[in-house]
Order: sequence, then structure tokens, then C-alpha cells
Amino acid sequence: MAMDVIDYEIFGDDIQYVEVELDPGEAAIGEAGAMMMMQDGIEMDTVFGDASSQSKQSGLMGKLMGAGKRLLTGESLFTTVYHNESNVKRRVAFSAPYPGHIVPIQLSEIGGTLICQKDSFLCAARGVSLGIAINQKMGVGLFGGEGFIMQKLEGEGMVFVHAGGTLAIRDLKPGETIRVDTGCVVGFQPSVDFEIQYVGKVKTALFGGEGLFFATLRGPGRVWVQSLPLSRLANRIVRAAPAAGGRSVGEGSLLGGLGGLLDGDNS
Repeated sequence: MAMDVIDYEIFGDDIQYVEVELDPGEAAIGEAGAMMMMQDGIEMDTVFGDASSQSKQSGLMGKLMGAGKRLLTGESLFTTVYHNESNVKRRVAFSAPYPGHIVPIQLSEIGGTLICQKDSFLCAARGVSLGIAINQKMGVGLFGGEGFIMQKLEGEGMVFVHAGGTLAIRDLKPGETIRVDTGCVVGFQPSVDFEIQYVGKVKTALFGGEGLFFATLRGPGRVWVQSLPLSRLANRIVRAAPAAGGRSVGEGSLLGGLGGLLDGDNS
């Protein structure tokens, strides 16, 4: 399938959205539920499986394979294609699912492939293939936070992934290594070696608050790291929710818990 070349603009600081500009006949693919708004002239088609495998030549088997890949990564069986049927440029916007930053990545500039966590994909130019990357290492599969299966984005076009919190990009030299909290890995090039390493000290593992394992990424290649994984954000919200057994904190008030009874939030 031909790769569409799209223009885009990212808006916002902490909760961002990206507007993709489509020339007549161009299209973008988006994760189910990611669309924010679109101009008239853009038509939507929900397709079964990977939108890049929906050509007439792919056949039923190709569509089933594409859907199977998405099912293994925990994503919806369907993707949505937004194509410009008008004779002028039109725009469609996709929003981030939680606070963080939208990361534009031109696949042709990084070798044509990006390995990323399962829920980071937001949207892409038509022609980008959404597949799976099965990690052969037992340690990564059991303790890596993302399991044996991660998402593989392939092609030559532009893709947009979401990183929670603040984004850090590291270009690792051959043999250069960084150690990262397992949930903070957004994505990396296939040339990067991704392993899971035990913290090493029992006291640190039990009381350090960072868990028993961290990710070791060894170059060469580029690595994208996020400061706020969705799992960390969700855990903090659940722990603070009174309905889930959490407790309200006084937020610096001298009244503490009594202040919570007086401010109306717990009525």
C-alpha cells in the first residue's frame, strides 16, 4: 500500500491533541476512541484488524491475521480509517488519553520500525502497519511490565504515540546501557537490546518502592521514556479514593482529616 505523507500540528501542554491535515485522497488511521474532532469532507471507515492490510489483495486471511495481532496486544479488534473525500485539505484531530505528550515519529528516519508498549499508539499515516513483537526472553515476558508481546509499528510514514508525563529521548551508543523502571519504557528501535534485571538487594527490593526488577536497555539505538506511566497514575488514584479504601490527605491543612469533613467533599 502507498504511504501517505501527512502534515500535522500538536496543541496543548500537558493534555495534548494532534491535528492531522489530509490532502484530497489522503487518509490517516487511528486507535478506536482516539478521534477528537474532524472537518466536513472527511469520511470514517471502521475496519477489522490492521488498517494497512485492508487492500483487496489481502483477502480474508490477511484481515484475520491483522485482527489477531491486535487482539494479542490487548487492543480493539477494529481500527478506524479517516479519509479525505473532498477536493480541499481537511483536518482530523486525535486526543491523548491522559496527561502527557504526543510524540511524532517519522518511521523512515529510524529504520522503518518502532517497538512500543501496547497502549501507546494514537494514530498514523495510512500505510503504517500495526503488528506485534514477541519478546523471546522469559525475564522480559514475566517481569517486564508489558509481557511477552509488544506493539510493532512498521512502514515509512509518520506515527504518533503517547507518553505519560514528560518525555525523555536517549540515543544510545553501541554497548551504552540505561536502566529504567519497567513501566516507563514507551518505545525503542529494534536494534536496542531490552532485558529485565533484578534489583539485586533484598532490602532495596522490598522497601525501595521501585519493585523487584527494572528494564535494561543497551544500544545502539534510540529509546523513548515516559515519566508517568498510566499504571502508576491509576494506582495513585485508586489508593487515594475513599471508596477503594484510600483516605483523604489534608493537603497541608492544619485541620488535616477534620478539614476534609468541613470542606464539603465528603458529604
